[in-house]
Amino acid sequence: MKIGFLGGSFDPVHFGHLLAAQDAYEQHGLDRLIFVPAAQAPLKPADIQSGPEDRLAMLRGAVEWDKRFEVSDVELRRGGVSYTIDSARHFRAQFPQDDLYWIIGGDQLPQLHRWKDINELVRLVSFIFLERPGFPVKAAPDLPGLRLHRCDGHLIAVSSTELRERVRRNLSLDYFMPTAAIRRIKDRNLYR
Repeated sequence: MKIGFLGGSFDPVHFGHLLAAQDAYEQHGLDRLIFVPAAQAPLKPADIQSGPEDRLAMLRGAVEWDKRFEVSDVELRRGGVSYTIDSARHFRAQFPQDDLYWIIGGDQLPQLHRWKDINELVRLVSFIFLERPGFPVKAAPDLPGLRLHRCDGHLIAVSSTELRERVRRNLSLDYFMPTAAIRRIKDRNLYR
């Protein structure tokens, strides 16, 4: 099987995340795609503004109807800083015979050499990279064994940061994110 993993803060999840997942799933013929919300991203230490239970509920609500997608809470349960290598080890043990693909934004390529235990990570997973609006893809680092796969797709210039600001300014979130996530934000008074 070909299994893709899309990590991130998802604070909150939005249609940019979901389209990226769908594009990677379709273009690379994945059999499964698993969203992996981070407890704390190592390269964005102050980025998370809502609790793990809210981010998990928004993400699950966004994809629960879509049988192609799953959500893993492995990083949230582990807590602390979420390193991709720890999750890759977990999933490699869980799926020892499958092809694993970690999906990243193209803006992460120049930083891959900074990822924890990157030399082991490139042995455990292949990478699918997507371009993000405003972040043109730069050259990938020279890492022995690095397997990169480009994903062209629907580039949407929306960010979780922008959506949190929209909440603070009492602007609509409609057409930016799934209704289930909007409901959770309103019900829990998030990002105020």
